[in-house]
Amino acid sequence: MAIEMKNNYGTIVVSNDVIASVAGGSAVSCYGIVGMASKNQVKDGITEILRKENYSKGIVVNRDNEKLSIDMYIIVMYGTKISVIANNVQSAVKYQIEKTLGIKVDYINIHIQDIKVVSK
Repeated sequence: MAIEMKNNYGTIVVSNDVIASVAGGSAVSCYGIVGMASKNQVKDGITEILRKENYSKGIVVNRDNEKLSIDMYIIVMYGTKISVIANNVQSAVKYQIEKTLGIKVDYINIHIQDIKVVSK
């Protein structure tokens, strides 16, 4: 399901993969995020850090009428405050999608899939 925007020149169609790519790129740039995880991790039973081209496997984009909601599955760094990181990711992703794509985001749900120890 893609999002369509109409203007004077025609129609712009933005796919869910584009929204997921922008959201994933914005999320992994936040402090405390190790990476994106697969949304099917519970079923798979293994933790896999997704690479840039696979962000859509860790992000679910839903559109109900005019409301856009995003579910993100992330892996956080051990020793960080999870609530602060989740809040920062929500703010950064909402800002980046609205700035880059011009689409209003109503909800961003963060699902913490794993905590990793990162050596420096």
